[in-house]
Amino acid sequence: FWLTLYVLFCRAIALPLSTKLGVRDKQRPKAQPNPMLETFYSTWCKNPKEGDLLSLAKQCDLPVRKVEKWFRHRRNMDRPSLSKKFSEACWRFTFYITSFFTGLAVLYDKPWLWDHRECWTGYPQQPLQPSLFWYYMLELSFYWSLVFTLPFDVKRKDFKEQIVHHAATIFLISFSYCANYIRIGTLVMVIHDASDCFLEPTKIFNYMKWKKTCDSLFMIFSAVFLISRLVIYPYTVLYNTYYYSMEIFQPFFGYYFVNVLLIILQLLHVFWSCLIIHMVCKFILQGTMEKDMRSDTEESDKDEERDKIREKEKNGITCFSNVTSNGYIQRNGSEPLDNRAHRANGHAKER
Repeated sequence: FWLTLYVLFCRAIALPLSTKLGVRDKQRPKAQPNPMLETFYSTWCKNPKEGDLLSLAKQCDLPVRKVEKWFRHRRNMDRPSLSKKFSEACWRFTFYITSFFTGLAVLYDKPWLWDHRECWTGYPQQPLQPSLFWYYMLELSFYWSLVFTLPFDVKRKDFKEQIVHHAATIFLISFSYCANYIRIGTLVMVIHDASDCFLEPTKIFNYMKWKKTCDSLFMIFSAVFLISRLVIYPYTVLYNTYYYSMEIFQPFFGYYFVNVLLIILQLLHVFWSCLIIHMVCKFILQGTMEKDMRSDTEESDKDEERDKIREKEKNGITCFSNVTSNGYIQRNGSEPLDNRAHRANGHAKER
């Protein structure tokens, strides 16, 4: 269901919206067809080392620089377009904002939202209300859909951490449902959705090039993330499951398993918090927002500029050698030496 809804949402809403908001895909130079390089790219390595580049250059009878340039263009062709990133961010923002307010609507009148000891009152004989059941199914099915779309989603530098996060979340939601840890599970989901509601619109405005709005939203997201994941989560969830539950029942397998999963989530929170704090410090010191360190950046611009500079330098050296051999030296727009000599002789004759 989620996968079908995701495809329909992107095609019918997100992509037309990106066009109206001025999100333009960057024109990337395409790699020229080359069966030998393509085979190496698809079967062996997408970023070959210097030795491989030299070997491929000899086999293809091409300069090493052109082979290196081919691989750079080929890698950029596989990178997701800006409209794809925009569509993915819109989809996740739509879910997180819906899920967060759904969680608040379900939990606002529940006693364990305000008194965390109530998570264990009457455990394990706690009836499952229909609203809690559907809230659970909403979250669990969405995270399963994220697992299925991982091969097609935008891959970032924390891809492995994302896989661990999705796996821990799915195991945690599933096991908490089976062990009737419903109350503590709902708190975990609401806390996580709170900061994600600000992360996705930050990405959206970044793709739209609304820099000031993006920076402001990122600062709000940073504050919400750090408070919710490093303060509220440890006190409301970790302390609750580790200490308060001991007042009701003796530890069993579920107690240790749930706490291990919750601690794995907390370690991921610390990892992402370090990245966020680093970006915030850069923004405070430099006055500009650093690009998302998790994102995979384009290679073409800087590298191609370097190639052009090298070519100009080589051409300049060649021209200089040719010029000097012909007695023709010209600097800063001055005239050739031969012309100067003729003029000097002309003035001498006039005198």
